[in-house]
Amino acid sequence: MNEKVKRADARRNEETLLDAAAAVFVAAGVEAPVRDIAAKAGVGMGTIYRHFPTRADLIIAVYRHQVEALAAAGPALLGTCPTPHEALARWIGQFVDFLVTKHGLAAALRSDQAGFETLHGYFIERLLPVCADLLHAAAGHGQIRADVQALTLMRGVGNLCIGAETDDSYNARQMVDVLIAGLRVTAA
Repeated sequence: MNEKVKRADARRNEETLLDAAAAVFVAAGVEAPVRDIAAKAGVGMGTIYRHFPTRADLIIAVYRHQVEALAAAGPALLGTCPTPHEALARWIGQFVDFLVTKHGLAAALRSDQAGFETLHGYFIERLLPVCADLLHAAAGHGQIRADVQALTLMRGVGNLCIGAETDDSYNARQMVDVLIAGLRVTAA
């Protein structure tokens, strides 16, 4: 088999595994059994351990995979959504889903504060410009107020998601939808 094809297959398999792990983490948290991730991905547990020897390795890989997916989603949504405001709202929805999977990360990495800080820096570096571009596009079209900074919005969304961690009846998505709706410019 051609080495390029082999590498492409390995990348696809790893992406499938990371997507499955993310879905399981959303549903059951980062402490979900590896067998659940393997079943969702359609692979054996040995395959997961071959790619990610420890749970922390898997969590970090899912985190980075989702950050990259979010970074790519912003421009894609701007290109396909009918309005920049809708692109922003859909991207923020994906950001909320990401934050749900991220909740257990700090606990999983508590022994590696420097590693956690490195990941947080990576998160800010990759996602802040995407959020800023979405805000700028929507403000440029007169759809939202222009005085909201990307970091402020991302922190606000993050803070609204915190309640979901300890209260199953808390609907973070609903609260974030209210926040995004509040960005709209209204006729005076």
